[in-house]
Amino acid sequence: MTHDVARLAAELTDMAVADHESAVRANSDDPAEQLAWRWLTARHGDRLGEIMDRYGWPTAELVGEEAARAAWLIAQHADRQLDVQRRALQLMEQAVSAGSASPRELAFLRDRTLVNEGRKQVYGTQIAGVKDGSPVPWPCEEPERMDELRAEVGIEPFDEYVAKFAMT
Repeated sequence: MTHDVARLAAELTDMAVADHESAVRANSDDPAEQLAWRWLTARHGDRLGEIMDRYGWPTAELVGEEAARAAWLIAQHADRQLDVQRRALQLMEQAVSAGSASPRELAFLRDRTLVNEGRKQVYGTQIAGVKDGSPVPWPCEEPERMDELRAEVGIEPFDEYVAKFAMT
């Protein structure tokens, strides 16, 4: 791994750590905390855009497994930067076709981007809210095929997935 790529891998990993540590602020009652989250994710989204300009999609072959997953997380959370999400989606689709990125992660990014565009999601990975203690997904294109489509990309059935988040 060249020095530049090693530095890039460390930078992506550091951004994911910062993202994880501040994610609790995303839905805070404190507007200052929400703004801190938005600022962080926007800055990370901008940087991911620069990385994609220079390297294309940061695959595990390029930056290692942990940093590649970090790049995906940054794209997932670039919710107010649809251009970044769409570009990441396109580059990640190519990487999945070449066998160098995760179809599961691509499915989550596809759903996230569709929801952010105001469209129906495919895999039911994005949760709109909680009703009667159970997570409710944003609308899906084919809800009757959701679990079948999820299985194709290695995502557990919807009921198992939401059981992790259920409020008891």
